Amino acid sequence: MPTPPPVRLAVDELLPLVNRRMEGLDAAAEKVSLDIGLLELVRTRASQLNHCAYCTDAHGAEAVDVGQHVRKVLALPVWREAPFFTPRERAALELTEAITQLSNGPVTDEVWDGAAKEFTEVELAELVWSIAIINTWNRLAGPARPWPVE
Repeated sequence: MPTPPPVRLAVDELLPLVNRRMEGLDAAAEKVSLDIGLLELVRTRASQLNHCAYCTDAHGAEAVDVGQHVRKVLALPVWREAPFFTPRERAALELTEAITQLSNGPVTDEVWDGAAKEFTEVELAELVWSIAIINTWNRLAGPARPWPVE
């Protein structure tokens, strides 16, 4: 097994106040009506797209721990071709990819409308916040690698 890459910068320890606030935001965003299994699929997919090994590992494992079938977690990179994702999961994953890859272009009306058909306005707000938060964690953990993948 290859040696995991070393910690580059302990951003959490160097700016503990900011880290605590980020953890507080993360904790607040957990108090939502959306199914935790769906949220873990979303977090895992965003982390994959952002090449964040730590978050991909953590959220993939959490998805399984909260009841998602390992088959779904493994198929996230090819979710469009996999037949076992629900319409609600597909809409969430489509929105996740669009938000995560904003540098490729804006979230289209088609993607937004697809998500709006599956989620209430409150759920959609919860989903957007969850996607934004995991993207922020990815942008910390990916480049700085403050936590080792074990």
